[in-house]
Amino acid sequence: MAKKKVNISLPSVDELFTSQVERDSKGSSVIQLLPIASIAPFPNHPFGVRDDQDMEQLVESIQEHGILSPLTVRATSDGAFELISGHRRKHAAEIAGLVNVPCIIKDLTDDEAVIAMVDSNLQRETILPSERAFAYSMRLEAMKHQGKRSDLTSAQVAQKLDGRWSRDILAEELGVSKDMIRRYIRLTNLIPELLALVDAGRMKMQPAIAISYLKEDEQQWLLEAVGSQACTPSHAQAVKMRRHSEEGSLTEALVHSIMEEEKPNQVEQFKIPRKSISRFFREGMSNMEMSARIIKALELLEAAEAKRDWLAEEEVHDG
Repeated sequence: MAKKKVNISLPSVDELFTSQVERDSKGSSVIQLLPIASIAPFPNHPFGVRDDQDMEQLVESIQEHGILSPLTVRATSDGAFELISGHRRKHAAEIAGLVNVPCIIKDLTDDEAVIAMVDSNLQRETILPSERAFAYSMRLEAMKHQGKRSDLTSAQVAQKLDGRWSRDILAEELGVSKDMIRRYIRLTNLIPELLALVDAGRMKMQPAIAISYLKEDEQQWLLEAVGSQACTPSHAQAVKMRRHSEEGSLTEALVHSIMEEEKPNQVEQFKIPRKSISRFFREGMSNMEMSARIIKALELLEAAEAKRDWLAEEEVHDG
């Protein structure tokens, strides 16, 4: 019996950069071609647009097929448009040389626009801690504004906000814990240079959160210490600095002193495979005994080299 063929439609590269909300709305919204020059980026857009390999693939897709999934915009008071979602597609279209791009025009208030922008971008596979931090903060503020308004567009939102914390609702809608949202939003209190260390993976989340409670000048002291000592604070060091800051006793000298404390997880280690040196030790010797023997051997080698250099210098003088 012949097997029945099943045609599987794979998403285009363009479609991978859209949210489910956008894809669901395509069939029910009017799509218009708008001049790309008339579309401004969303104010304080927290998500970066990077010229990476994914962007190259998106540009190639647009050059070959055009923009298959329209951008979402809203009209502004000056007759132009503000981009809600599709910042990467717009950038790729500019690189590809497009003059007009397909868009869905939405009638949104400022708060609704923020919520729509954040929700569409949180679908990305890779999001930096700083992007998530400012996105959560912007969305939470927009929800608080909606809760205070008497002319809410969405009755459902009004009912949700009635008697409940906005952070609890946000955590529920995004499927994350409210503590995680609180921790990420704390990162927005870091100066840009320290926040960049978090994005780069050089400073972990826990110490970064503790550091976020320091005053701006205290964070600058820490940044200088990080640069001079080529290391970031451990959680214990960050907590110590926060405690001194809250007590009013944190000084620039104290920051450098705390950063000079040895961190077990950042002490550089040199390892030699045991099998490569096992012939120099008797069977059953412990690691501590082997280490002591290696140090003793190096001390003897150092003494022998010093004696050799001294004899060589004496020969020069005698000659």
